[in-house]
Amino acid sequence: MARSIAVANQKGGVAKTTTVHNLGYALAKKNARVLLVDLDPQGCLTYSVGIDPDSLKVSVHDIFVRRAKAADVKVAIESDDPRMTLDILPANIDLAGSEVYLLTRTGREHVLSRALKPLAEEYDFVLIDCPPSLGVLTINGLSAANEVIVPMQCETLSHRGVGQLLEILEDVKTFANPHLKVRGVIATMYDGRTRHAREMLESLGTRYGLEVLDPPVHKSIRFAESPSKGVSIHQHAPVSPGARAYAAIAEQLMKG
Repeated sequence: MARSIAVANQKGGVAKTTTVHNLGYALAKKNARVLLVDLDPQGCLTYSVGIDPDSLKVSVHDIFVRRAKAADVKVAIESDDPRMTLDILPANIDLAGSEVYLLTRTGREHVLSRALKPLAEEYDFVLIDCPPSLGVLTINGLSAANEVIVPMQCETLSHRGVGQLLEILEDVKTFANPHLKVRGVIATMYDGRTRHAREMLESLGTRYGLEVLDPPVHKSIRFAESPSKGVSIHQHAPVSPGARAYAAIAEQLMKG
């Protein structure tokens, strides 16, 4: 049975997509069977893995409007190791229409959860890239997940957003998914040279009582370069600090 992990933060630009892509690849590299789910209408995760969102014949949108099953939408992601199992449910701008459609449907928060159930035995991990909002698509991602990982920049505004997200998670647990739990926080785009970043990182665990997954992921141009090549940082810069950080976090997740 797959462990479903939603990667969520309503603040944009905190490396949610980067985390899903690179953590997913690191898990697959460790022989886990991994499915990525792109819930962002911008299709950034889809593009980052080397798929043109505009060329898709079917996407996650077709799952939400009940035109296709998840098994018919998933696409294998190319890798440098044919033994790896790394697939994606891709997205494009059509997904923006899913929000409007779902608002009129009964049980709208459980559509993704129901769609993923037939695939549960095929994967060890399902990583869900939630959009930078707290709308119905994000609620679907959280309702389909067992766990949540929160990527967070070590700065004041991002820190404040964690508190808001935790309130939403409590609502989701109460009304849609009582089994949901926060697995931890990943410090992204970290710059340990600044006192502010170090103080924000140190206060994360004590202020919110959340586990901080080590090590922090340092800011690097390699993360900006990888999506343009349609590959993960593990393929683009395998010995970089960023690649080593996501590999170490993947190792922690493999242990439970």
